[in-house]
Order: sequence, then structure tokens, then C-alpha cells
Amino acid sequence: MGSHRHTQVSEALAHLAGDFFAREAANPSVNGLITVTRADLTDDFKNVVILFSVLPQTMEEAALKFAKRARSDFREYVKKHTLFHPVPLVDFEIDYGEKNRQRIDELTRK
Repeated sequence: MGSHRHTQVSEALAHLAGDFFAREAANPSVNGLITVTRADLTDDFKNVVILFSVLPQTMEEAALKFAKRARSDFREYVKKHTLFHPVPLVDFEIDYGEKNRQRIDELTRK
């Protein structure tokens, strides 16, 4: 089973998305900190959902809109910086699991 390759590609896509946002999120419409938490790649390598968290939380909606608008730009970025073929179709979502973990950490620290 090609699970090692699957993990490598997922991690590479998450890393690329982090770099992409670091560059692109200097965009004035997103004055929040976008942190890519992981990439969920389908088993056939054709689709990927990049999950991220945003600080402050009030910027989540703007960041998600920005990310969804940037999908084709991000695919071009992946094409330029990797040899992946084909480049998976990309979607972006807020990582609510990460958000819940942060909230639990916060509550257990009190």
C-alpha cells in the first residue's frame, strides 16, 4: 500500500499551503494569522482539503473567503514548486478540531 507516499504528499501540500499563505496573506483583506494544521488528501490523490486555524477568530470568515478565492492560485503554486502530477483539486476549510483542542487546553489551564 502506498501510505508512505500518501503521508509525504499530504505533508508536502500542508507545508506548501503554509508557505503560500505566509506570502499571500499579507493581503489587506486578511489581517489575521493563518496557520495550516493539516491536509486531508483522498486515497486517489485527486482531491485535498487544506485545514487551517485563524487568529484572531474574528478573522476566520475573511480568511476562509480569501483561501477559497485563492484555490486556483494555490494549485498554480503547487505546480510551480512540485512535480506532483496531476495536482489535486484543492479546497480549504477551518480546522474546527484544532480549534476545539485549543479551547480544551485553555479550559484545562484555568
